[in-house]
Amino acid sequence: MTTKPIKIKNIILGEGRPKIAVPITGKTETDIINQAQTIVTKKPDMVEWRIDFFEEVTNASRLHDVGEKLAQYLNGIALLVTFRTQTEGGEMSLSDERYFDVCLELAKSRFADAVDVEMFHDPEPVMAVVEEVHQNNKVVVMSNHNFDQTPSEAEIITRLSEMQDLGADVLKMAVMPSNVDDVLTLLSATTHAQAALVQPIVTMAMGELGKLTRISGELFGSALSFATVDEASAPGQMKLERVKNALDDLKIE
Repeated sequence: MTTKPIKIKNIILGEGRPKIAVPITGKTETDIINQAQTIVTKKPDMVEWRIDFFEEVTNASRLHDVGEKLAQYLNGIALLVTFRTQTEGGEMSLSDERYFDVCLELAKSRFADAVDVEMFHDPEPVMAVVEEVHQNNKVVVMSNHNFDQTPSEAEIITRLSEMQDLGADVLKMAVMPSNVDDVLTLLSATTHAQAALVQPIVTMAMGELGKLTRISGELFGSALSFATVDEASAPGQMKLERVKNALDDLKIE
């Protein structure tokens, strides 16, 4: 099945070489802007603002204020905004109700180009957020993170398929491998899901064992990799320059 490319601001996921996103994990406005100023000089394709690190994230006016300042500093770089819940490896504990309140604020915001929505919540509010994000002409990156294990290939493909059924534009899954076979499972699932589904897929195996999966997306079918300039937002993330060089070296002519 042919992948449907998804445009996020000035980049396109699902065609050409994988794009690279860099996380911002500052706790305060000053930290966030300082990280942004450093990141911009490195010219990533996308920035992911991990707002579960932001101390004032539940204050809607501050979220919008800082987000708009951040977007100005990014000067045209696509911005994915993510609240990662503690269940999936995030920094802050929120009730499901408050989590969806934050997601709806992001959907209505002027600064977010794409919004991360976790799949493993009640489907009704998940679909409500997806609809709101789409009504505001933004992209939904639906995600699932398993820090304990690597599910079977069939289960990985099933979860990605369910994300597509829920209306996601980009399907993202991260797993934790405990051996080389787990890494191979993730890569095989990525290739087969990419062939079976329409939406662009983003997958990675985390930790040291999974580093290969962060640079091999062009071959196996993952459209986006996450790299670091300052602080990592997940185990196994590599430096931006190294990922760029590796993607260049592994480019399929």
